[in-house]
Amino acid sequence: MRSGLSLYIHIPFCASLCDYCDFFSVTKSSVSDNYIDKFIEAVVADINYQIDFFNIKNIPTVYIGGGTPSVLGKRISVLLDALNRILKFSPVEFTVEANPESAAEEFLAACKDAGVNRLSLGVQTFNRKARNAVCRPGEAGSLHKQLSLASRFFPGALSVDFITGLPYQNKKIVLDDIKHLLDFDPSHISLYSLTVEEGTPLEKKINEKKVKLPGSEKSDLLWLAARDALAENGFNQYEVSNFSRNGKECLHNIRYWRMQGWLGAGPSASGTVINDEEGTAKRFTYIHDIDEYIKAPVIQSAIFEELDRAALIRESLLMGFRYCKGPDEDVFLRRFGQNIEDCIPKTISRWREKGYFEGMTMKKELMLFLNSFLSEAFIELDANQSAWLP
Repeated sequence: MRSGLSLYIHIPFCASLCDYCDFFSVTKSSVSDNYIDKFIEAVVADINYQIDFFNIKNIPTVYIGGGTPSVLGKRISVLLDALNRILKFSPVEFTVEANPESAAEEFLAACKDAGVNRLSLGVQTFNRKARNAVCRPGEAGSLHKQLSLASRFFPGALSVDFITGLPYQNKKIVLDDIKHLLDFDPSHISLYSLTVEEGTPLEKKINEKKVKLPGSEKSDLLWLAARDALAENGFNQYEVSNFSRNGKECLHNIRYWRMQGWLGAGPSASGTVINDEEGTAKRFTYIHDIDEYIKAPVIQSAIFEELDRAALIRESLLMGFRYCKGPDEDVFLRRFGQNIEDCIPKTISRWREKGYFEGMTMKKELMLFLNSFLSEAFIELDANQSAWLP
């Protein structure tokens, strides 16, 4: 029997599509309630099949994202009740994403009653001009009302997403946003710098000069200002883009960063099942097609990819160094039969000498240089494969 794997469920429905987002979703208004019911049935069948297929012992953490799960409204209870009937479903942490404009009281109550113990709310910014520029729905007044409601249902368990580098943002707007967020006592904040994804409406608007973003240098300064404001208010940076009160880190995401394996259900969802004995993994990804998923939700319809030893070492370093404690050295040694320093000795030594590292972790204030470190590490890794490949 395989030990526990986390579970991610992708809900591919949104009230509207934001210009910067490249996650797979369709507008809820384009489908019927019956169609959504069929989708939920397919998701539950998929999860049950994966548990048997991979012989899963338990599911320690669950994250329902998207898309926008809160657009399901009270229908979320159909999914949650079905999940709770799964024998091996007993998560320590159970997170559901929501957007303020659709996180109505009946949705929040359904989540709370079904055992959800963490809510992730996509606020991004309170600034009206910045929201409108990227087609983000919701008004500031409504955001305040919904945040107050969400914090009442999930006191001490409210996570908020926030973005810097949006059109019209300046330092004052960003700091005002942080101040507004803190009024609702979130325990966790994900702080992202806007990335313009290829093929998104935002990219097109920028190319057509309909939207102007802050330059990269200004965008970095905005993110740093927000980071410093969070630190001043008692939030610990425990990953490149994630901050929390003490003891309120996202356990589900930590399992990603430490490459502990997870299942994925729903169109576009991906899972990774690791073979610790061989130091390899299987990854499966569903196509971006709800109709096909409903027709054949079992895992055989997914696209499979084999991660060999070299690929899994690379990914373990890529994900692990994002985390404040670095990669799990004991797991790395057990999985690959070597220490991390055996794989990239020169890079580790050089960055320690520069004062960027303490042990196997990058200093929090220097995490902006993580990509440079990883680039150098991968060059060394590729050049010395004979030293660490069997």
